[in-house]
Amino acid sequence: MSSPNSGGEREKLISKLPAYLQQALKVRAAQLQTDMQDAVTAGIHSWRSCTDELPTVNTAGAASFGTFLPEGLYDAFKEDCRARGVSYIQGLAQSVELWLTENPASHEAPPATRRIIVCNQKGGVGKTAISAGLAQALAEGAIDPGEAMGAAMEAAESGQRVLLVDYDAQGHLSHQLGLKAIPAGDESLITHMLNREQAELSLLDLTVVIEGERFGGRLRILPAAFDAFLLDSGLTVFRGPRHATLERALAPIEEHFDVIVIDSPPSLGLAMDAALYYGRQRDEEKPGASGLVIPVEAEDTSAQAYGMLIQQTDSLARDYDIVIDQIGLVVNKFDSRRGYIATSSLDKWKALGTPPVLAVVPDLKEQREAVRKQRPLLDYSPDCDQSHAMRKIARAVKA
Repeated sequence: MSSPNSGGEREKLISKLPAYLQQALKVRAAQLQTDMQDAVTAGIHSWRSCTDELPTVNTAGAASFGTFLPEGLYDAFKEDCRARGVSYIQGLAQSVELWLTENPASHEAPPATRRIIVCNQKGGVGKTAISAGLAQALAEGAIDPGEAMGAAMEAAESGQRVLLVDYDAQGHLSHQLGLKAIPAGDESLITHMLNREQAELSLLDLTVVIEGERFGGRLRILPAAFDAFLLDSGLTVFRGPRHATLERALAPIEEHFDVIVIDSPPSLGLAMDAALYYGRQRDEEKPGASGLVIPVEAEDTSAQAYGMLIQQTDSLARDYDIVIDQIGLVVNKFDSRRGYIATSSLDKWKALGTPPVLAVVPDLKEQREAVRKQRPLLDYSPDCDQSHAMRKIARAVKA
């Protein structure tokens, strides 16, 4: 099936491709710094011009695959498939195999997409605000010289491609940015986690660009799903490795982003296991490149919730023999006017040493105003103290 692209110059191909070929295509395209749609286009051109008989590719269990082709190419490709007596899926698989053969791997592996899991079992500590602010700061590009020097000094030299994932069934992140949750039953992150084989769309098609000149189209969000509250129950009957379901859903679109930031639910259930596993240190990934950013408050119940999260993290790491890095803590909504409890708790967080306190975010009005106006904080008030704190977290995460 194909559908016209909005620009009119390309049309969308929706077909199926074996998972191992999807992964090989993704890795090779990243190694060669080639867009996957260009790789598939080149492969189809090579396949159409090839006069030799090509070996049959085993396409059993092929999963949904989507890309964009130059207008008219897909129809021509289908005609050739009919003429050669092969299915469209087989023709596509042979095309990808041919491209992989003609484009051998470079010696240097591409940098892995970094995965930042913003999490805490306790609700109300500001996971959503920190997720959104961190993602904005990572995506923020060079500042116009006419802007306030404070923001200009702290902005990234060039913004990164960032995906912000609303993984919380409450959907506060989506709402705060003016988006509605994906209706129950429609394709979403949840359906791709539990029933990816039945998916017709790429998750990339479900992402939405977060507007703002500072982000230059580099910042996207995957909205919450209305039926996400059913995820834990769905995972209990899932036939397969439950802990890998989030990675299973997001891996096909990782190539499009430098960083993926997950706004996690206040939960210690199976869905949280999947998020923690997704943030683990992968092979050949340097320590701290991916991992956990943990928002806390300067009060005693945050310390109790932090202890519960670490118990779950340590248990998961032992069960699967993995490393889950704690990148750092963010002491959020801090107000020294609250007296001894606030100041002494902050001192205790800093005294931990490991993980370090990445930033202390003050409890000021700008964040609440941005939420009310459904605008990104760094777009609404780029030079406020809270925005500077978000950039400080981003610098620490990049280090």
